[in-house]
Amino acid sequence: MRNRPGWQETEDEIDWDIHWADVGWVRDMYDQVQLDDVQRLSHFKNHYELTRKDLMVKNLKRMRRQLQRSGNAEEAAAYNFWTETFILPNEYSMFIEEFRRWPDSMWIMKPTNRAQGRGIFLFNKLSQISDWKKDHNWRPDQPQAESYIAQRYIMNPCTVGGKKFDLRLYVLVTSFSPLAVWLYGAGFARFSGQRYTQERGSMGNVYVHLTNVAIQKKAEGYDRGVGCKLALHALKLLLTARHGAAAVDELFHDMECLVVRALLSVQAAIVQDRHCFELYGLDVVVDDALKPWLIEANASPSLSAEHATDAALKRQLVSDALDVVDMEGARDGTELEVGGFRLIWDSNGPVEQPVAGSFRTWLGSQHVAKAHSR
Repeated sequence: MRNRPGWQETEDEIDWDIHWADVGWVRDMYDQVQLDDVQRLSHFKNHYELTRKDLMVKNLKRMRRQLQRSGNAEEAAAYNFWTETFILPNEYSMFIEEFRRWPDSMWIMKPTNRAQGRGIFLFNKLSQISDWKKDHNWRPDQPQAESYIAQRYIMNPCTVGGKKFDLRLYVLVTSFSPLAVWLYGAGFARFSGQRYTQERGSMGNVYVHLTNVAIQKKAEGYDRGVGCKLALHALKLLLTARHGAAAVDELFHDMECLVVRALLSVQAAIVQDRHCFELYGLDVVVDDALKPWLIEANASPSLSAEHATDAALKRQLVSDALDVVDMEGARDGTELEVGGFRLIWDSNGPVEQPVAGSFRTWLGSQHVAKAHSR
């Protein structure tokens, strides 16, 4: 922001043109200020409808039910990109019933309102849940109870070099009514530090199963110069060499559709405000059949960097997001591509744009990678 011509930093809580706020500021101040026409804020009031793990699943399930009731069975069936998920303690009985149907599965427990892998653990026995319940005053009649989600663990992840990874995708929403979605072409994969195994004895090893950088950088032998990330376009090339261009293009197109459907599921719930925009970081796991699974969405995706390449990506990401928001009035409003962002959904629905060759999406394309290397 300091590098943008004519921009000046201010410490004033109210007198500003654009505020890249943390979510705490939005929670405490949003209802206390009246924004001028020119002011822009980096979060919608209830962004958490997508970014709280329990609310995300609740909204996705509701969207699927609405589509089923309206007779749109085909679109309802497309809402199949998350694993069986239960919100605890409220859905504990339903969880137990599902758990017993899949005795050979592993499950993963996550606190609904924490980040960076804190509080996450895997389990495959109800006795492990009993121990957890004793540690967390979990009964719903106790106000201090912390809610968790229990999800069936994806036991067949796609791996590279024997290691599990997930993908961080960036999406900018400039309006929810009508919905306007800009997808960033660049991103990265985050890798575990140790080779993946399904052995039950590995369940407590976070360096095998979790890809959070905050966790992996604590591993013995972690190389801070290399980190645990791989650029999205480089991963796409690796997968293409293994599975072929058509299959990988289908995967990346499926991820683009997943992004849109996740946002559509919360469109009616988000409080629209023309002053607001939101840069989401979506985390996606790919299984060995090249099916993408949405893990979570982040309202404040980390902008810290492991190394110079990571820093360059995130610096350009923020710069391009500010170009889309366009405080300077440089755009004419008809652009479909701004920096690394491409408009994929607007008031008319999906925005069809030509992509080089026969590919269906530019997500992770070499063209984007070259643009960001300059």
